[in-house]
Amino acid sequence: MLTVYSDDHRLQDGKAELVDGKLQPCFEMPRRADMVLDRVKTVGLGEVVEPKNFGKEPILRVHAENFVTFLETAWDEWSALGRSHDALPLNWSVRGMQNREPEVIDGKLSYFSFDAGTPVTAGTWRAATASVNVALTGLEAVLGGARSAFSLCRPPGHHAAAEYYGGYCFLNNAAIAAQAWRDRGAGRVAILDVDYHHGNGTQSIFYERADVFFTSIHGDPRQEFPYFLGYAEETGSGPGEGANANFPLRWGSGFDLWSEALDQACKAITAQGADALVISLGVDTFKEDPISQFRLESEDYFRIGERIAKLGLPTLFVMEGGYAVEAIGINAVNVLTAFEQAA
Repeated sequence: MLTVYSDDHRLQDGKAELVDGKLQPCFEMPRRADMVLDRVKTVGLGEVVEPKNFGKEPILRVHAENFVTFLETAWDEWSALGRSHDALPLNWSVRGMQNREPEVIDGKLSYFSFDAGTPVTAGTWRAATASVNVALTGLEAVLGGARSAFSLCRPPGHHAAAEYYGGYCFLNNAAIAAQAWRDRGAGRVAILDVDYHHGNGTQSIFYERADVFFTSIHGDPRQEFPYFLGYAEETGSGPGEGANANFPLRWGSGFDLWSEALDQACKAITAQGADALVISLGVDTFKEDPISQFRLESEDYFRIGERIAKLGLPTLFVMEGGYAVEAIGINAVNVLTAFEQAA
């Protein structure tokens, strides 16, 4: 399996995020991608290539222009005030307040974000756009005839919606790839999100559309971040009614419950008639993940890859979360190697 990787991911290297009421070092760090790449090479998964540059057009097919402009210019506006530290938002618009874009950077950070765990740095824009290019280069390989490809994206993307960022995500790599696949002729694309956290951004982007089916297995939003999306009753709206399927699971869920949900999600993908598949590959479902509450073992990720392979679809794997850094490469590559062997 081809792996696409860019060293530009290192440019997103936030120093602190707000966790448990205090600033602490970021869980989302460059070493995550390093460990996955090392494992890809150790097992001989396949060729590793650098991404091509696809420009802004595919990004603007998914994200609002004012949001993209904000991300591109945020650091310049922040640093123009004499600040050399990472940029984090101060407050958010809530019920009863106006939802209007402010003129100054502190207000913009709040307007375009939903958490204080996703620092904007001097290298954020370059890293985020490189991550998009990694996803699109993987897609190009699949469009060229490969059964599958692995886009080792960092920063991740599935929490980023059309007009906001958060959850360590700035641009939604999986959504951009799915839209590009539609633009290149796919009849119906399915996105299967196996990250521990609900892909709220991906769901929001496609929630009113029938041409992209989104399904996610994740921590129950009554207990888990991002809290305000990911309930089972969210099935799409308008033309998208029936094109969204969530499988929330409670803290402590092991592979027995998780695999049942995976089987249901895969059956739904088949029933939807998808002819292309994007996997938001998060491995923070691992039992030792520091910010997650599922109990999967490293061996379970082989079973995940095998089940996905049974769908028989051209498949793009897009890296999302996973914060047990020593195990992230093992767990992610277990999915990929099992998929390859079963395909």
